[in-house]
Amino acid sequence: MSNRSPDVSVAGVRVSPDHFIDNQRVPSIATFEVVSPIDERMVARVSAGGAGEIDAAVRAAERAFPSWAALGAGGRAPILRRLSGLMEDRVEDLAAVETTVNGSLLEAGRLRVMKRAAYNIRYFADQMERLDGEQWDTPDGRAHNRVVYAPAGVTAVITPWNAPLMLATWKVGPALAVGNTVVLKPPEWAPLTASLLADLAAEALPPGVLNIVQGIGEEAGAALAAHPGVRRIAFTGSTDTARLIGESAARNLVPVSFELGGKSPLIVFADADLDLAVQVALDQYDNAGQVCLAGTRLLVEAPVHDVFLERFVAGARALRQGDPREPTTRIGPLITREHLERVAGYVKRAKAAGARLVFGGRVAPTLGGLYYEPTLFTDVPAGAEILMSEVFGPVLTLQTFRREAEAIQLANDTCYGLAGVVLTRDQARANRVADALVAGTVWLNCFYVRDLAAPFGGARWSGIGREGGRWGVEFYCDVKNVVYRTGTFATVPGVPIA
Repeated sequence: MSNRSPDVSVAGVRVSPDHFIDNQRVPSIATFEVVSPIDERMVARVSAGGAGEIDAAVRAAERAFPSWAALGAGGRAPILRRLSGLMEDRVEDLAAVETTVNGSLLEAGRLRVMKRAAYNIRYFADQMERLDGEQWDTPDGRAHNRVVYAPAGVTAVITPWNAPLMLATWKVGPALAVGNTVVLKPPEWAPLTASLLADLAAEALPPGVLNIVQGIGEEAGAALAAHPGVRRIAFTGSTDTARLIGESAARNLVPVSFELGGKSPLIVFADADLDLAVQVALDQYDNAGQVCLAGTRLLVEAPVHDVFLERFVAGARALRQGDPREPTTRIGPLITREHLERVAGYVKRAKAAGARLVFGGRVAPTLGGLYYEPTLFTDVPAGAEILMSEVFGPVLTLQTFRREAEAIQLANDTCYGLAGVVLTRDQARANRVADALVAGTVWLNCFYVRDLAAPFGGARWSGIGREGGRWGVEFYCDVKNVVYRTGTFATVPGVPIA
């Protein structure tokens, strides 16, 4: 559009500050600041959408839906593979911009995260080409059933700031692959990699298939969740926000997929490989603890408590904290001043409740700003807030157990159920504990292995539904059963995939 805002330069990359609706850049009169957590300086002022921009985006997606759905999986797949390829070509730019706006490690973005974001698009395009609807005869042989994965319509995608592009494509990929069109509301604290995605979508996708509206959650996000034209809502974020979205979805009877918070256990048995256990435990400080899956509650069997703690403290002291653009940095900043104060509040209340601070518990004195030191508490009173609530920062607790049953009881003693980690050389015990944990994912002697073919989600306050593989595809579809009387057609139908 002629009145689009001029691009801004972020880490040397040109980025549009405007929305992306019907393959056009659309500005808003209202704007908001995007501030880099690296140095708390403003990097861009971007358009802030509201109900009007959301309505325009949903209507564009509705117009695009019939022709996009009619392409079929085979017609959509090469288009989505092209989008994935364009993302792969821009990995360096995507990583640089994301590090600038959310403080994540640049090396991780370059080597893993942005490549995974591109692969999310390609994987689901490939999967829909392979996916066959089941067919079977009724027991009496008089009728035949055929399952069809029919696109549902416009999908609303609302994503968080800790891995904004990767988590967006984790939902956008399957939604587009099944034939839905999408309106994406990126996080207000880190929206700019979504804007780069829009540039690539303009090259690869037909108008209206993917629309992106920036804005504050209470305005743009709320309007999107409540819009009557939306047929699916996929959200990753806090449990409290999910409750509000769920209320809006319920009024329109719209299915939701919620991937929410966690307070996951990391269980170390006495027979575990302690070098591995310590390394996996240190990995929980990744992204300054701003990871929903993090095993923030270390549960260590009593006989190895002292040696584990000694090694863990030494390992934590060796972690380099600093500028996330430096390749040797292991821990970067928290996302905003507001979030830092939230994390610091949890630490203050934990100390007041009688928990023993082993290390950390403050802003890094030589760095200042939003760099909060990795922190560990032990001797935490049972039921303390620090054991029950998601801090979403580099704050871990360590508890001791003496029996397997006690470990399971401690592990399940929260309102969350997203993930768990178990370290032991005893495979039978590992499987027993994994089966007993309330969690959507359990890692045995490893951490953060994510196969796109596997289901992913949480129990209790950690979410509703599963994404990944066939489970994710089914959410974005209206799964339809076609039944016909045998012997009434001259030929047996194939299995069309919408």
